[in-house]
Amino acid sequence: MPRKTNKSKAQSIFQLWKAANGAWRRKWRSVSQQGEDFYLNDQLSGEEMKSLQEAGMPTFIINRITPVIEMMKYFVTANNPRWQAVGAEGSDSQIAAVHADLADYCWYISNGRSVFAHVIQDSLVKGVGFFQVDVEPDADRGMGEVMFKRLDPYDIYVDPMSRDFLFRDAGYIIIRKIIPKKHLKQMFPEHLRKISKSNGSPEVSNTYYSSRNTAFSDNVIPEDIGDEAYEMTGERDEVIDYYETYEKVKVAFINLNYHVPPDQEQMQQISKQVEQEMDMFRKELEVKAKETSMALEQQVESGEMLEERAQLEREKLKIQNQQALEQKHQEITAMLQQQQTKVANVVVSEEEYQEMIKVPAFKKQVIDSVKFYDTRVRLTCTLGNDTVLYEYLLPSTEYPIIPICYQWTGTPYPVSAVSPMIGKQQEINKSHQLMIHNANLASNLRWMYQEGSVPEEEWEQYSSSPGALLKYRQGFDAPSPVMPAPLNNAFYGIVKEGKVDLEYISGIYSSMQGDAGTQHDTYRGLLATDEHGTRRIKAWMQTTVEPSLEHLGKVFKEIAQQTYKANKVFRVVQPDTSEAKRVEINVPIYSDYGEAIKKWNDYSSARFDIRIVGGSTLPVNRWALMEEYFRWYQSGLIDDIAMLAETDIRNKEQIVKRKSIYSQLKSQIEALEGEMKDLEGTNETLERQIVQAGIKDQVREADKEIHKKKVDSLSMQDSMKKTMEREISFAKRDLDSRKKTAEREYRAGLRGAKNNPATKEE
Repeated sequence: MPRKTNKSKAQSIFQLWKAANGAWRRKWRSVSQQGEDFYLNDQLSGEEMKSLQEAGMPTFIINRITPVIEMMKYFVTANNPRWQAVGAEGSDSQIAAVHADLADYCWYISNGRSVFAHVIQDSLVKGVGFFQVDVEPDADRGMGEVMFKRLDPYDIYVDPMSRDFLFRDAGYIIIRKIIPKKHLKQMFPEHLRKISKSNGSPEVSNTYYSSRNTAFSDNVIPEDIGDEAYEMTGERDEVIDYYETYEKVKVAFINLNYHVPPDQEQMQQISKQVEQEMDMFRKELEVKAKETSMALEQQVESGEMLEERAQLEREKLKIQNQQALEQKHQEITAMLQQQQTKVANVVVSEEEYQEMIKVPAFKKQVIDSVKFYDTRVRLTCTLGNDTVLYEYLLPSTEYPIIPICYQWTGTPYPVSAVSPMIGKQQEINKSHQLMIHNANLASNLRWMYQEGSVPEEEWEQYSSSPGALLKYRQGFDAPSPVMPAPLNNAFYGIVKEGKVDLEYISGIYSSMQGDAGTQHDTYRGLLATDEHGTRRIKAWMQTTVEPSLEHLGKVFKEIAQQTYKANKVFRVVQPDTSEAKRVEINVPIYSDYGEAIKKWNDYSSARFDIRIVGGSTLPVNRWALMEEYFRWYQSGLIDDIAMLAETDIRNKEQIVKRKSIYSQLKSQIEALEGEMKDLEGTNETLERQIVQAGIKDQVREADKEIHKKKVDSLSMQDSMKKTMEREISFAKRDLDSRKKTAEREYRAGLRGAKNNPATKEE
């Protein structure tokens, strides 16, 4: 298939835009423009204005739509959105935390609060608002910055077949603007010749969609200006229709695995290890050679081997050892290099891969390569139908244009918040116009008279003046006043009900805007009304706004990781304090030779997912929150630091330092620590005295015990001595008694023997 030329490419995009700007898109634009007119206080068309003036009726309006939209915008954009990054693995947790700081930094330099407010206003008034994540290549001295921008919904043309509320399934998205040539040359100084040669398309001027009376309108919209562009000399400048076409395409990529050879430092380490191992191996061979030589000499001496054979064996051994050294050197070197060689995995485009494998050294390192197709967004910038400025692939898989719809209809043409309120607003305007017109007729009477009966100029001038004397000519009937028909009392109820219905449709009640007459009597009742009254806005936030903001965060991550690849230092102001937090990414880590070998906080290669913090943009009822915090403080659930942190008191950090219970306790603790040191010294002295006194007391007790034992021993000795003396005396007496008894028995025996006759014979 032949490649399209630049001119045919520009013509194709021009025809695609004409197809996207079809009947349904023009119908949506007309309805959306009516909602914007009503929001801008242009609620009467040119025909309505003319008919009211001809009827003598007032042309003022009672605008109740603009305050409602402003309140809805406030509820949604009261705070900045906050994104939370979740690391894919443990090593990515730290860099994932850095991503939140980087998002805050880019949001700040993009004036994100204002951009967010305008996008939400577009969503409420026009039906859809658009964020754009773009890169300013010249920012930060050419390093580039990722910016959040707002796009005019009327400049966006989405594929009509898209059925996703974020337009992710759209075949294309076109941004069309009408820009003067001078402005284009300032935007793209590298394409001056192309811009000068471009003639633009014949359909430059926009169709006028507003039905308001421009002569009586107080507002000026871009459609009113048209193509009024001027040079610095005051001459008219040519305007050109400028197109940015985004489309999703499938691009071939290569998932490549290859060996990364050791660097210079690692090679030097390998050389040292090789020398050490070779030195040991060489010594081993030398020892073996000596052993072999000795064995050969012994064999020669014993006559088992000739000297010539031994010499030949020595030469062979020398050659074998030399070959073994070379082989061992190669083996060790290869083994160590293989251990130090890493396997890297990268994803490159097919064109880059074809260029890489042309290098023979790299081709040898390739392990395997897998071809696959991934989605990328291609941006083509054209002028008119004849010039292509540039074309390239964006570093993201999703469109950098993120919509926030108000009421999605399943098509790229959502309904605004103003559209359902237009009918009630017209009813309120008409009702007030009729009431004022009726009161005007009652205060400025009309008169019915016969022609010629009154001086007309005099009656026109003084008929409504208080106390005026009016005359009429004789012979004619007196002029009679024409009274206006009285309005039905039910008509006033319709006006009141119309206001209530408008609040009901929008979900924004008078009490939310500070109307004391409609507020609840009690404080808790007021909080309940505030909670219940914002549920419709919270439902829209949860189902539409927050998913869109989460998608915005994911697109920002993809583009930011491809933009911030160099070392960058930025500061983020903390929301609770005025102090700035310093953050650094892609910090190079150098080797001993001054070469960058890797990065710390490598943002571009980290993997993490993005989550939006739910309800982070909604407002907080400060009085209710302070009341709750005060209750928690009184009950002891929180301390005074947490209480002061939620207040709006100036210099609360200093107050925390002075009045905080913790600060007071800290000073008390310091004083007590000093006293404790003194007491510790005193206690040590007293402990020593107590120990010494205890030792002395123990000595005294021991002396007493010894003395007591001594006394007891002496008394015991005396008692034992007396007992022994008594026993000895008793033994002596017993012995004497036994001796006497034995003597008596002996004497008695002798006497008996003398008297016995047998004894005598013997």
